[in-house]
Amino acid sequence: MNAAEILQLPSIPMASPSYPRGPYRFIDREYLIVTYESDPLAIRAALPEPLEPDGSNTVLYEFIRMPDSAGFGDYTESGVVIPALYLGEHVNFTAQMYLDDEPPIAGGREIWGFPKKHADPKLSIRHDTLTGVLEYAGIVVAVATMGYKHQHLLYDVKGRKQCSSDSIVEKMSKTHVNLKLIPDVDGTPAIAQLVGYNLTDIQVKGAWSGPSRLQLFAHVNAPVADLPVRDVVGGLHFVTDLTLPFGRVLHDYKHVR
Repeated sequence: MNAAEILQLPSIPMASPSYPRGPYRFIDREYLIVTYESDPLAIRAALPEPLEPDGSNTVLYEFIRMPDSAGFGDYTESGVVIPALYLGEHVNFTAQMYLDDEPPIAGGREIWGFPKKHADPKLSIRHDTLTGVLEYAGIVVAVATMGYKHQHLLYDVKGRKQCSSDSIVEKMSKTHVNLKLIPDVDGTPAIAQLVGYNLTDIQVKGAWSGPSRLQLFAHVNAPVADLPVRDVVGGLHFVTDLTLPFGRVLHDYKHVR
């Protein structure tokens, strides 16, 4: 294989790349998001500079079911997202992510710097309850529950428009930020960046709110409980189609003057 052919590869291994070239389209992507109040000092400690807390003292705990993901397949994801400020702009910082599929783990880390680790998350309907459970190394570290479709956010009981899906699209279109760290062959950082990206082509197929609860349990290799639950603000359940495009560098730690 010559140099030109090597440079056309989307990823490694050369013989069977872990993921194809993007952008990446997701169909019927299902979210359970529990917003909760946490400890402001823990939030500050989890945000890399120059990100700043947004003052809300809130954290988003997410379970995402992805049955149809171009290039990545069928998988489920769970993790912690922190609302923050970057140079005065409201952004969402992805602090921890856990999932059960190798291609999005490799691609997510290598392209955008998603903090992905292999674990066993599940999002399912258990009778009248939308239930998210995250296990790491056989130990339950997070449990989120929500009353199943108690309040439709898009239509009322007579099928009339209740509110626009624009508010959900606006929230999802917000800039998302990851800390991308890739070491060089000598162990020093080859890449140390804050990476931003914005989801596109978002189509909301359904959205519901309802009563929700969240429990987080201490684990050394999945420290979601380091951002403790002080009070649950609310739960949100929605289904979308969307595109994950490539990102951009917001801040380069190796070239700060």
